[in-house]
Formats: sequence, C-alpha cells, structure tokens
Amino acid sequence: MKLELYQIDAFTEEIFHGNPACVVPLQNWLPDEVLLKIARENAVAETAFFIDNGNTIHLRWFTPEIEMDLCGHATLATAHCLATILNYQNDRIVFQTKSGALTVDLKDGSYYMDFPSRMPDVSILPESIAQSLNIQPKEVFQSRDYVLVYESEEDIKNIKIERSLFDLINLDPGGVVVTAAGTDCDFVSRYFTPQSSILEDPVTGSAHCSLIPFWASRLGKDKLFARQLSERGGKLYCENKRERVIVAGKARTYSVGHFWIK
Repeated sequence: MKLELYQIDAFTEEIFHGNPACVVPLQNWLPDEVLLKIARENAVAETAFFIDNGNTIHLRWFTPEIEMDLCGHATLATAHCLATILNYQNDRIVFQTKSGALTVDLKDGSYYMDFPSRMPDVSILPESIAQSLNIQPKEVFQSRDYVLVYESEEDIKNIKIERSLFDLINLDPGGVVVTAAGTDCDFVSRYFTPQSSILEDPVTGSAHCSLIPFWASRLGKDKLFARQLSERGGKLYCENKRERVIVAGKARTYSVGHFWIK
C-alpha cells in the first residue's frame, strides 16, 4: 500500500525551526498498531493521520509511543498541508478529534487553532520530578501537564533534566512544562515528556491550553505572544477566550513524498 507523507515545520517561518510533524492522509483507518509503527518510523514528535470524507475531516495524532488526545503542532501542520498542498478551498477547517471539534482559521498566512482551555490548579511537585530538575520552580500548578513557574527567562534557558530520574515518572499522556515571563515576549516555556523517545518537545501547542489562561490571568491581558525556548525554537500567538484558547502560528513544508507499508 502506497501512502502520501508530508513533513512540515510548525510554529515557525523558517525551515529547520519550529516543531516537525508528519502528516499522512488516509482513505480508511489502518489498525492502530500500524499507525503507531508508522509514527515510530517517522521518528518525529507527532504524526497526524486524517481522513477527509468530503463532509468531515477526522484527525488523530500518534507519538512514537502512544496515541495523543490533543496535539497543537501536528494540527497546525495538517491544516498547512490541506491549505497549501492538497488545495483545500475553505479558509476554515474543522477537525473531528478525541478532543472534540477543533476549528482552524486561515488568515494572512497564519493558522488560528481554537482549542479547549485548561486552567491549571495549584499543585505539589512530586519528589521524583523535583529530583530530576537542576533548578527548582517557585510555583507549581497542574492540569493535564505539570506547569512549573520560574523566576526568569534565564532560568528556563538553563534548565537541565536528569533523564535517568525523569524517565521513572509516568505522566501519560501529559508532561512537564516550565515557564516564566519573557524578556521580548509575554511568556516563554519549554516542554519535557518522561518515558518518551523525544525528551524535549520543540514547540508544544497543547501545553498552551494551560499556559494561555494562566498568563492571561497573571498579566491581565488576553492577547499574548509566546516563545518556546527549545533548540529549534517556536513562536505562538495566543488569545484567551475563557472556555477556549486560540493558539496561532505559521508553518513551512519541509518534504513531500510517499512510503509503502505492504
């Protein structure tokens, strides 16, 4: 069976930056174990699979280890694939997903994703996470992910993870996001996933479902500009809409090709 494969860098205007995602259009769903094997073979943080039946676009996301309930950068990558490669004619795309209907609006070369808001609550940091961090946070919150708040952007840049300790943690399907107020943006972050083949996710749209309401409340503003400070880096344009958040960014196509599974 011959399938199309697109690799797209999301949340960036430059190739080799942002977060790479693979996008695979399907006519019918393959067995989950096959989808997972494809994601492992692609060896990027997320592979998006979608079926467009003419009325509805069904979208699913797989890491090399598990199926995810929500993924921002692979959703953006899929929208970019549809709009720029597969000639999708509408400026609004609605995906049916495990997180419900997700809308993506195309405006001026950017993709505005309407996602659920996940305001984090005050929490206590498990000792296993604390021991794996070289710098301790000043505040701890939790929604799907642990949200660790730091004093400065410099702290975020300098955080290191002791992986042998970190991988003892099971947060499936969540992770640990570290964040602080930014120097040339509203806030910055980095995102780490224990027991994952890719420890640090370059740019994590889904984590901003928690970061946006948190920083909107703390900074007293609903429109925010964020940077993710991974090695590849990423830019996110954010809006707090109470029960929902808007996570927006740009994307660039890296490769177009095919693969065979039988």
